[in-house]
Amino acid sequence: MSRSKGDRVPGWLKVLRVLGPGLITGASDDDPSGIGTYSQAGSQFGFGVLWTAIFTFPLMLAVQEACARIALHTGIGLGTSLRRKFPTWLVGTCILALFLANTINVGADLGAVAAAGSLLSRGHVSAVWLIPPIAVVILLLQYQLPYKIIFRLFKFLTIALFAYVATVIVSHPPLLKTIESTLIPHIEFSSGFIGIIVAILGTTISPYLFFWQASSEVDAMRAQGQVTEVSRRGVSEHELKNARVDVLVGMAFSQVVMYSIILTGAAVLHASGKTDIATAAQAAQALQPIAGPFAFILFSVGIIGTGLLAVPILSGSAAYAVKEFLGMRGTLADTARSRPAFYGVLTLALAGGLVISLVGIDPIKALVITAIINGIVAPPMLALIALLGRDRSVMGARRSGTLSNVVLWVTTGVMSVAALALLVTALIPR
Repeated sequence: MSRSKGDRVPGWLKVLRVLGPGLITGASDDDPSGIGTYSQAGSQFGFGVLWTAIFTFPLMLAVQEACARIALHTGIGLGTSLRRKFPTWLVGTCILALFLANTINVGADLGAVAAAGSLLSRGHVSAVWLIPPIAVVILLLQYQLPYKIIFRLFKFLTIALFAYVATVIVSHPPLLKTIESTLIPHIEFSSGFIGIIVAILGTTISPYLFFWQASSEVDAMRAQGQVTEVSRRGVSEHELKNARVDVLVGMAFSQVVMYSIILTGAAVLHASGKTDIATAAQAAQALQPIAGPFAFILFSVGIIGTGLLAVPILSGSAAYAVKEFLGMRGTLADTARSRPAFYGVLTLALAGGLVISLVGIDPIKALVITAIINGIVAPPMLALIALLGRDRSVMGARRSGTLSNVVLWVTTGVMSVAALALLVTALIPR
């Protein structure tokens, strides 16, 4: 990807050229855990939650644009920027929680990819036997492949998410009902409905995405030859415009996929009385007798593709956050031999997830724990990002505008309410 000032490719080719960190971040947001959440939402509440895809779009767009802009202007990752500006104990606590949540999420996603692989084998290969080789392959890719190849592989894996758009086409949802539910919000004052709304918010606006977006922008600048912090400082209007296009396309892509999964769950599973879906693999399995083998295969392939994208990003964002906070060096562009500490943190996150997936921990309970951690961490993290993005001493002329700042604080408020609701629904017996 190139975002240099001299890049003047016309038309749609220009859009394709600038797509990179934003597109990959958006695609990784639809990980197998997210697919499970969206499938559960559609199967349990039908078309009534379709509006959430539109509601969350401007929120996540504002957050990821701010993270990208901060990284592009300062030339450093989000963890470093936060550490330099705010109390160490506060930033450190958030990053520790992020690492724990990411590790648990890695375990859940590894299990989901293995379960989808087992489904495609018609049960001939047990999911348990697939988990270790999947983890090893992902680790070897991160250790052995050059950064440019890893980056291209991530972009290629985003194609897998089009499987969910295709699944909608074969599921034939009712047009008028779909339009009505998309544009008119439906709200139920029940613990189950509130819980799924909170889960959707936590899945679409996850702290690990903040760090991955910023670190990816810095890595892209390094790949263009800007190897020192000083050389990366400052962002031109042209570069910022390209980054915003990238983030806009990435977040829109993420929400289209989210919308497609909820719509499939509503049109196929909920309409057929299949409301007990809890995981992405269960959704894929349930589609086969109702929507046919083609929908089943598409859904399963999508789980595998997005899992292979999300797992390294989860472990990678954990490694970036920790190394930036501790002031260590290391990126995916460096070799493991030259930066053993960075790769050690990355390996620890992946190994922890592998253990979680192998010991038989209930993936739903694991994801509830992850949602609670993310729900607690997201509001203070968003508040820090909003303050940092508005700080003239850090951002200068590139600080957040009024609209961006207002949306960031609205997002912080929404996530705070969601975190409180999540704790209430988790503590109060149903």
